[in-house]
Order: sequence, then structure tokens, then C-alpha cells
Amino acid sequence: MYRVYGDHGSGNCYKVEMLLERLGLPYEWIDVDILAGETQTEAFLERNPNGKIPVLECADGACLTESNAILNYLAHGTPYLPDDPWERARVLQWQFFEQYSHEPYIAVARFIALYLGLPEDRRKQYEAKQEGGRRALGIMEGQLRESPFIAGDTLTIADLSLYAYTHVAEEGGFELADFPAVSSWLDRVAATDGHVPMRR
Repeated sequence: MYRVYGDHGSGNCYKVEMLLERLGLPYEWIDVDILAGETQTEAFLERNPNGKIPVLECADGACLTESNAILNYLAHGTPYLPDDPWERARVLQWQFFEQYSHEPYIAVARFIALYLGLPEDRRKQYEAKQEGGRRALGIMEGQLRESPFIAGDTLTIADLSLYAYTHVAEEGGFELADFPAVSSWLDRVAATDGHVPMRR
């Protein structure tokens, strides 16, 4: 039995939830309110000194942080993470892309708009995220014209990593209709067995 400390509206937490549900692994979900400062309490910081969600707590009390690290741990030995070194590296390549070139733009713009209500003092930051987010979606568009899933012919944790914030990108001001291959991919991922929608 795992415990997940997270927020159902967070894409990073949703990645973990999607994989746990697909694998049929038992877990308990502990809601954490980041806006109320619950990631900065002493109890939470004992689990993750970085003060961020999600956190995966194992039965022995050991905790793992960083959403993509959690996905790689849970997916080991499953079809969602290839055994072949090259194919596995391709999955990691797209997960690194998600964290460095996608999430900092799309997720942050969404957070400012959805969680903070797009306050005037954050508007410039929100607008500054638009170009980078569109560039990330454009890179995905190019790949998804070549393959049905982001790292090849089958769904992997790379797809879950990128699906989480891409499918709600419009909440951050990004028009997905401009990226038809990405839109088709979102539909394909949602149609795969074991898919669960984001709960919020």
C-alpha cells in the first residue's frame, strides 16, 4: 500500500495517479493544500525537504519525490517503461523535455491563471510563458506527426508525463486546436485501457 501526498488538480500529481490506477496498485491519497501552506509544515518537510508535491510514501515509510522519478520507480518491469536501453532513454528524453521545456511554461501559466486567478501583478509573467509553451507544443506536434505516442508506437510513462499538463493547457491560455497532432494524441491516450480523468 502506497500513500500519495498531492493535489488532484496538479498535473505532477495526476501523473502518479494515472500510473497507479493503470497498474491497479493500492494506494491512499492524502490531499495537500499548497495555497494554505501545507507543503511547508514540519510534518510535510520531513517527507520532502523541498516542500513540493507529489510525494510517494512506501509501506516502510520511505518517501520518493519528483513526479517523473516516481513514475520510473512504479513503472519498472511494466510495459510502460521499456527494458531496451535506447527505448528507455527515449522515454527519459521526453520526461526531461517535460520538466525543462514544457512544464515551466504550460504548468506555470495554468497555475497563475487557474490557482491564482491571474492577478494583475502576475500578468506579465503569465504572458511571458506563452511563447515557450507554444514552442513546446510545437515540438510535440512534430514528433506526434511521426509516431502515435510520444516515444514511439506504444504508450509509455513519457506520454503520462506530458499528457498531465498538456490536456489542460488551455487553462493556461494555450489553444490546442492549433496543434492537431497533439490533440489527436490526447484523444488516443484518453482512449487507452485504464485511463482515469483528472479529479478536482
